[in-house]
Amino acid sequence: MTGRTGTRTGEVMDAIRRRMASRTLSPGEKLPSIRSFAATMGVSASTVVEAYDRLAAEGVIRSRPGSGFYVAGATPPLALAEAEPRLDRAIDPFWVSRQSLDAGADMLKPGCGWLPADWMPNAAIRRAIRQLARADDGLLADYGGTRGSLPLRRLLARQFADEGMAAGADQILLTASGTQAIDLICRFLLRPGDTVLVDDPCYFNFQALLRAHQARVVGVPYTRTGPDTDLFAQALATHRPRLYITNSALHNPTGATMTPQTAHRLLCAAAAHDPAADTLTIVEDDIFAGFEPEPSPRLAALDGLARVIRIGSFSKTLSASIRCGYIAARPEWVEALVDLQVATNFGGPSPAAAELVLATLNDGSYRKHLDGLRRRLARLRRETANRLEALGLRPWLMPRGGFYLWCGLPDGLDAADVARAALRDNVVLAPGNVFSVSRSASGFLRFNVAQMGDPRVFEALGRAMANTPSPPRGEGRGEGDAHTGFLEECRRAPPSP
Repeated sequence: MTGRTGTRTGEVMDAIRRRMASRTLSPGEKLPSIRSFAATMGVSASTVVEAYDRLAAEGVIRSRPGSGFYVAGATPPLALAEAEPRLDRAIDPFWVSRQSLDAGADMLKPGCGWLPADWMPNAAIRRAIRQLARADDGLLADYGGTRGSLPLRRLLARQFADEGMAAGADQILLTASGTQAIDLICRFLLRPGDTVLVDDPCYFNFQALLRAHQARVVGVPYTRTGPDTDLFAQALATHRPRLYITNSALHNPTGATMTPQTAHRLLCAAAAHDPAADTLTIVEDDIFAGFEPEPSPRLAALDGLARVIRIGSFSKTLSASIRCGYIAARPEWVEALVDLQVATNFGGPSPAAAELVLATLNDGSYRKHLDGLRRRLARLRRETANRLEALGLRPWLMPRGGFYLWCGLPDGLDAADVARAALRDNVVLAPGNVFSVSRSASGFLRFNVAQMGDPRVFEALGRAMANTPSPPRGEGRGEGDAHTGFLEECRRAPPSP
């Protein structure tokens, strides 16, 4: 295949541009010699000379007589699409996120990851906004403190204490969002090329963010009781990861809950691998805690924040528009993260946003709001599961809470093909492989039961499935992958009660 110019010279030019975009070649760095790069590319030396001359004419590189060619000026902006092989757009985390976030009012979004706007505590938020309008000018106009609102951090500390996790307000850092919390941790602990373990499947934006940090991502198969602890221990020994990122409560996308036994084994495996707790860190995303009928085990509470960092936000239960998240970690780590947040955000989250969150959480109606959400979702999970099963979609398990159902497709259908067909009907689905590092979940879809009230969703889904051909046996599901047998076994097993 030739490069964008349609010649072998174009191939060489494109190869150099990709290395610069992925930071393999940095500003001022010397390019490979003409002879060595010709051998690498399988072209003649004269082809490389021509490519280098053209790039120099464009100002991308410069020649130093007698020394060679060097990268000139600033490196082009990091192009994530070029840093790794291109993915099928239907299973690319960035593409799926864009489809959901940019969807118009006429688009149905059973594949998105949030509740409908009219499900949120809007009356309490409006009361908080009216209260905010009477606040001091400083709250409305000034930068926020570096750690964020002290009253909100104290409220979180009290909630953590109720779980048995001792973390004072000085161990909590407010952030602009839950995603920014993970980004700060990655900036603090990762270097390009470091290995990070994630669940397989996992929340797809974990993968997108780790790609942005140029981390090497390794998946650990997820079971109905949490990560497979034997394979987790093997991954620690084989890959020596710097981070492990997970949801312990109401796992995204499966809806599973980590059991006490699995949590204990996971922490024991981590301790055996890294007794000093200075090379492996576990990041526990607790964003779905408010949807649990009763609390499940938390790694951060069991660990005492020695090797575990707790993150979360209020976007799922309160508002995705009022962005505010948090990090709970060791005091010395919080100090370093504060400096990073100053460097990247010049202070904590918006003081106005933090005040709105605090006022809403303190509103007497908020607890009732959560109780109502849990009851409403419990009913919808059962009803939606029945309607999906009538179409041949079988829930992997029935979650204890939350709004996700992880369902297997019938007859070898490929979820990416179904998602493409549904998109033609203005329905955004979330195909399984967007969540799977190993690309071994092509037979699954994640459904948001709160976004499926419109009967057109089921009509479009039925049409998409009917119009999607089944691949020949042995194709389209990644049968050669090491994790496929595990996922297929889970798919065939009966749903848990």
